Amino acid sequence: MQKLWQHKYGIPALALLFITVIYLSTLFFYRVDLTAEKRYSLTPSTKTLLKEIDSVITIHVFLTGELPADYKKLSIATKDLLDEFRSLSGNHIQISFEKPGETITNDTAKVLFYDSLARLGVVFEQSESVSEKKEKQTNQLIIPSALVSFRDGQKPVAVDLRSSRKVYKQYNVINDNPQEDVEATRNAAEALLEYKFANAINKLTRKYIPIVAYLTGNGEPADLRVNDLGESLGNEYRLGKFDLKKGFPDAGVINALVIVKPTEPFTEEDKLKIDQYVMNGGHIIWFIDKLHAELDSLMRSQAQYTAFDRGLELDDILFKYGVRINPDLVQDLNCSKLPIVIGKNADGSPKMERVPWPYYPFLAARSNNPISNNLDRVLPIFPSSIDTVKAPGIRKTILLATDSSSRTISSPAIVEINSVKGDEDLASFNRKYIPVAVLLEGKFRSLFGGRAGQTVMDSVQRVTGKPFLGAAVTDGKQIVVSDGDIVTNSVSATVGPLAMGLLPLENYRFANREFFLNSIDYLVSNNNLFESRNKDFILRLLDKTKVEAQKTTWQFINIVLPVLLVIISGILFQWIRKKKYEQ
Repeated sequence: MQKLWQHKYGIPALALLFITVIYLSTLFFYRVDLTAEKRYSLTPSTKTLLKEIDSVITIHVFLTGELPADYKKLSIATKDLLDEFRSLSGNHIQISFEKPGETITNDTAKVLFYDSLARLGVVFEQSESVSEKKEKQTNQLIIPSALVSFRDGQKPVAVDLRSSRKVYKQYNVINDNPQEDVEATRNAAEALLEYKFANAINKLTRKYIPIVAYLTGNGEPADLRVNDLGESLGNEYRLGKFDLKKGFPDAGVINALVIVKPTEPFTEEDKLKIDQYVMNGGHIIWFIDKLHAELDSLMRSQAQYTAFDRGLELDDILFKYGVRINPDLVQDLNCSKLPIVIGKNADGSPKMERVPWPYYPFLAARSNNPISNNLDRVLPIFPSSIDTVKAPGIRKTILLATDSSSRTISSPAIVEINSVKGDEDLASFNRKYIPVAVLLEGKFRSLFGGRAGQTVMDSVQRVTGKPFLGAAVTDGKQIVVSDGDIVTNSVSATVGPLAMGLLPLENYRFANREFFLNSIDYLVSNNNLFESRNKDFILRLLDKTKVEAQKTTWQFINIVLPVLLVIISGILFQWIRKKKYEQ
């Protein structure tokens, strides 16, 4: 090395080598993830998806500019993730951070432009901040979204960068109102970024779009109450209706059946058709109201209402597949609120008050299954409890359950506005985590196996062209939910159908739609992108009390001490050098 310095071309050669190393380093993206939860590592399914991209995908990120600290951190995390996406895709992913509409000066044109973005699914937020120096409050428009585009003419996919799960600080479910832990919520948003972008890319680049059929024929709603369900499915899958009274559903064509809130009994022939669909590899998601319990009936009576069994005749087939929906109603003290009239205002208008309504219990994930993991709360209306029962070869996973202050009311259940009357009633909320949604996986056995006569088997063969099966030939998946209203929507007399998971007079949308779409995706997809939904970033917060108390100490360690070490090292080096060469 010393001879190289002495050579007349030594310094230019080293400079050229240094520049070459820097240039080569820009061509490769690599980092070592030393975090315990592998925060910066992509799942194998995401890597496979990115490496298979052969055309340009453009991602416009709108979360940029002057942002609050929590959103700034989310923006940086988004950039880091997309940089890795770009590298693994062979630079087929192009990324831009921009504020949409900045060049539009006309207010009307800007409103129309923002409205077009909102129709694509882009979300907007108004953030209020107070400046301590200027002593004034300012409003800021924040767009925590990204738009993923593929080919011209193909509708882009909007990505909501926020978490679909709000994290709340500890609170008393009886006396306190929940307060959001903003830092933890943003941290949960970072954990979901990989899944959201990978899922958007997959939907744009997939070669086959699954077929989902909405089952009719047994009194299932087909009006505005399933408006959001239809639009949500239609945006992501090929959606159709299938009348069970007119034929056998074909598992080779229909990837998943959706059964929502039937009100009429299922005949043996109906169950045979569903059963053979399952035996041939079909997937089903059931949203079943075991009891007839409707809020409209309660409001009309203005006193109390008796919830009774609908008599759907589904107990035997569901029992065979591994679950039992119980004839009861579930309540929990951690619940939503119901607006009721408590009197009149001075002008004669009704005076409303929102009171806790235990029949609206909050549901959450009680396992790490990717369908419900990292989801916000899901809101049911009059759910029943579910028991898992013995079914050989079937794996059961609880997807949604109540909180820790629950109880059940057996049928015939008396439904009242004031369902909790005192301390004795409160003491009865002594159960926890009552299941409301269960995933079943494995090789299902037929309800009719061993008891179907030759006539029935010949009929199945003649109508379907396939032999009667007493057991499934491949692994299947079913999801059973003991409430139909999780996926229906309210209909307002003034604005029409509301969003799924949104109650009238409630300015908050629960994660019903996300749970439903995750469930469908799990049933019909085989790309394993759901692996990335299981990420759970650990939030390592500093102790604010210790930070304030030890502020000066740590400032000295981080700022002054390094400077002192450099100075001391320099003095020591000079002293050693002087000692060495002074003779």
